[in-house]
Amino acid sequence: MIEKLKERWKVKSLMDVVIILVVFALTGSTVMLMRKWMAAEFDWAKSDWFTYSYYWLIIPIYNLILLGYGYIFGKFNFFWEFEKRTFNRVKAIFVKEKSQTA
Repeated sequence: MIEKLKERWKVKSLMDVVIILVVFALTGSTVMLMRKWMAAEFDWAKSDWFTYSYYWLIIPIYNLILLGYGYIFGKFNFFWEFEKRTFNRVKAIFVKEKSQTA
């Protein structure tokens, strides 16, 4: 499994894979702690409005946190390329849908 990740992510060492996995884990944990904090801070946390606004806000915040942790752990370039690939995939979905409806 580690070899597959090394090949997929185009990294050379086991330590690179471990660092990347740690960055993803820290980012996910940070986002979950933010949600917990926001739910405690704001009384309207159980409303649908909170849920929708949280997901709209957390997507760009998650990406920024991911880049931040990537920078701290010395993998900023990897995560920057990862973000660009992700953004291009999302953009392709909307561009494709737009061209089909026209």
